[in-house]
Amino acid sequence: MTEKEKSQQGLLYNANYDEELIEERLFAKGLCYDYNQLHPRQLNKREAIIKTLLGKTSDHFLIEQPFVCDYGYNIEIGENFYSNHNIVMLDGAKVVFGDNVFVAPNCGFYTAGHPFDVEQRNEGLEIVAPITVGNNVWIGGGVNVIAGVTIGDNTIIGAGSVVTKNIPSGVIAAGNPCRVLREITEEDKTKYRRN
Repeated sequence: MTEKEKSQQGLLYNANYDEELIEERLFAKGLCYDYNQLHPRQLNKREAIIKTLLGKTSDHFLIEQPFVCDYGYNIEIGENFYSNHNIVMLDGAKVVFGDNVFVAPNCGFYTAGHPFDVEQRNEGLEIVAPITVGNNVWIGGGVNVIAGVTIGDNTIIGAGSVVTKNIPSGVIAAGNPCRVLREITEEDKTKYRRN
């Protein structure tokens, strides 16, 4: 069994020293480098690189520069996906975003974890678990989402949160560790004035 196959089955695998995985990461990081060097107005070229890099994209999306990922092919974005500057996705496992997801600056999505045993860790072993973000989710600035987490539909994650456990649909959650503060209510529809 290859190291990549082990990772896909949720087993410890060697991410640091496996030639196949190193080459895949170098390919993805090369595309990220090219993407991040483009002038911001070169939207068509930016879109073409993201469509080459990611496993699944939609018709309408925008990922602000800089953007960094490990493999790219494990990332799926839904319709109207938007991420602000400086997003990092360590996608050893799937990172899936639904439709109408907004991600603020300086956010990270980390599917990798490492063994507690120092000898295994020093061998370069790691384990991965997927991250899933539902539809209509807003993730505030500086949020970190950890391996194995699912965030439900219509949820808001407050700025600076560290999301270590699943968050249900229709709530506002924040903190380190992130926890549910309250449900989103009908009153929230009139919180801000519209012209």
